[in-house]
Amino acid sequence: MKPTHKRPRPAGRLAHQEEALPPDAQHNDDSRSMFAGGGDQRGDKIYGLIPVLEALRAGQRPIDSIMIAEGSRHERLRDLLVLAKNANVPVHRVPRISLDRSLKETTHQGVIARTSAARYREADELLDLVAARVGTEQPSLVLGLDGIEDPRNFGAILRTAECAGVHGVFIPERRAVGLTDIVAKAAAGAVEYVPVARATNLVRLIEQLKERNIWVVGAAAEGTSNYTDWDWTLPSAIFLGSEGAGLHRLVRERCDTLVRIPVLGRLGSLNVSVAAGILLYEVLRQRAKAATK
Repeated sequence: MKPTHKRPRPAGRLAHQEEALPPDAQHNDDSRSMFAGGGDQRGDKIYGLIPVLEALRAGQRPIDSIMIAEGSRHERLRDLLVLAKNANVPVHRVPRISLDRSLKETTHQGVIARTSAARYREADELLDLVAARVGTEQPSLVLGLDGIEDPRNFGAILRTAECAGVHGVFIPERRAVGLTDIVAKAAAGAVEYVPVARATNLVRLIEQLKERNIWVVGAAAEGTSNYTDWDWTLPSAIFLGSEGAGLHRLVRERCDTLVRIPVLGRLGSLNVSVAAGILLYEVLRQRAKAATK
């Protein structure tokens, strides 16, 4: 199925979907996503104000995010916030009890940084890289992940993305697991090859993809067409939602189209990493077939 409209294109509307969270809302307790998959392990954390400050200054270790206990007023926090902003590292205010639980009886001074297993790409840089493939023999193939919190699912998606030749993956800065050690292990080396960027606002990201002539396709149970009906030979960005809630309403509404994967059993949906594999290999099937014509 080829798209029936030309750019500029109006975003579709689905009136019966649930309300979404504001794309860049400042949520006070991001601790569930920040510590997802981390358990009581400390190998991917730096704790204490001075150690985190020095890690930011040195720039030798990729930092995924920083958590500061609510109510912290240390005068050197100002330096930390400036350094984090300059390094594009998200900072989250969380309840102190969340930090206490993460490190048990270790003194953390109300500051914990979580390190990444790999470095992120700048979102604008990755957008330019994928846009450069529009009109080539290998059209852009992008993944947008809307709030994936399970590190093993994220890792499995990255592994499949690398095998399928995905050119870039975008994840939100908040309410999503990052490039943790557990993700890297599940990805089986894919984090070394698949560029991943964090987007402040997924709705804005979708508009930026459209501006670069990349078609945005959301995967949803209420999709208007079967996933095999879409013309995947076009430059495409596939958006997949979280394990429980799926795509947020605003993200769904901004997609060019929504596709569904048929489910014949009693369960309502597939695991998100399985869905990613099905969609990506349909892209490869259609593009390989088109290349032989």
